[in-house]
Amino acid sequence: MERRTSLVTLGVADVPASRGFYEALGWRAAAAQEDVPVFFQVGGLVVALWGRDQLAADSCTPDGGGWGGVTLAHDVGSPAEVDAVLAEARAAGGRIGRAGAATSWGGYSGVFLDPEGHPWEVAHNPFWPVTPDGRTLLGP
Repeated sequence: MERRTSLVTLGVADVPASRGFYEALGWRAAAAQEDVPVFFQVGGLVVALWGRDQLAADSCTPDGGGWGGVTLAHDVGSPAEVDAVLAEARAAGGRIGRAGAATSWGGYSGVFLDPEGHPWEVAHNPFWPVTPDGRTLLGP
């Protein structure tokens, strides 16, 4: 298996509301307003929004209704960018779980939750450069 991830699908109770949140962050859906699942091209990855029940059935996984043990992350080039992204998420209807702050590992990060409660860490890691095309690299 190649070392890459192609698609991340978020199970949501309200697909239109979640789509609106991500579109308010500037993401562009690759389909008409009524199409489900909703797909967003995000760099070299696709992020999808799909009904939570349908995703659980398709994934052969029982849905306990709580957090699924996964946190998504968005790396940026500076602490100021962390704070700016958190402000964008709040303005789009997200909830701030943790304000931007210095970390124990020498970086700066905060967390927002989308309308369905999916956590996104927004981080500046001075040891992991972000390339001009948006890729995060492990080490210089």
